[in-house]
Amino acid sequence: MTFKEYLLKEELSMNTIDVYLRTIKEYLKMFNNFNQKQLLAYKEYLMNNNKPKTINLKIIAINKYLKYKNMSNISIKTIKLQRSNYLDNVISKSDYLFLVNKLKKDNIKWYFIIRYLGSTGARVSELIKFKIEDLDNEYFEVYSKGQKIRRIYIPNKLVKETKEWLVKDNRDSGYLFLNRNNKALTTRGIYEMLKWFARKYQMNEKVIYPHSFRHMYAKEFLNKYKDLALLADLLGHDSIETTKIYLRQTTREQQNIINKVVNW
Repeated sequence: MTFKEYLLKEELSMNTIDVYLRTIKEYLKMFNNFNQKQLLAYKEYLMNNNKPKTINLKIIAINKYLKYKNMSNISIKTIKLQRSNYLDNVISKSDYLFLVNKLKKDNIKWYFIIRYLGSTGARVSELIKFKIEDLDNEYFEVYSKGQKIRRIYIPNKLVKETKEWLVKDNRDSGYLFLNRNNKALTTRGIYEMLKWFARKYQMNEKVIYPHSFRHMYAKEFLNKYKDLALLADLLGHDSIETTKIYLRQTTREQQNIINKVVNW
């Protein structure tokens, strides 16, 4: 069994698998084998050249590979992340509405992709699996880690609007969002197109990426319905502590508060 087959068996997302495979390739270009000294040298290299989250992601990849090779006795520890007191690079509701209004006139398929990202809180890896048949239920079921079933609810107004679009598009089954070859869109394809639209409409590229809309969904949900436990369930978080980040302001919101409050 190859390492890729091993990861697929663990039902990791293709994005995660790609990162893990690239990490092992990077390591093997630098070192000829796995031992504690070389692992620590690679960790030092990561700490000098990567952001904290990337460092931990690559360390997890290395440890996963060591487990695959039955070498877990020389695994390395992840670094401790300092909890941020703000949310960064999150699209505002006004920018979200600006984008969907532009796309409604220019590109109806991508209008709906943005609407679903912003109105369901779905991860992009989940969105590409949505099927037309799910619209009648007004929810889509996914299996999260630990084989837990999570429902991603679709607002009924969005369901109705989507069905009207599909009638015009002459489709009644299969994946909801297709590429030019009538196959399901890929996460990378969505990411790249969002950056293209950001440039086209002269928007801040830093806030136009798939997960940004999930963050916005969470922020707007808590603004209107302050039930943190429910939001944790909707987002598929294992711990409510993870969800608490959405109680924090974005950096722009913090700046606006400072501008309003600090007048001495």
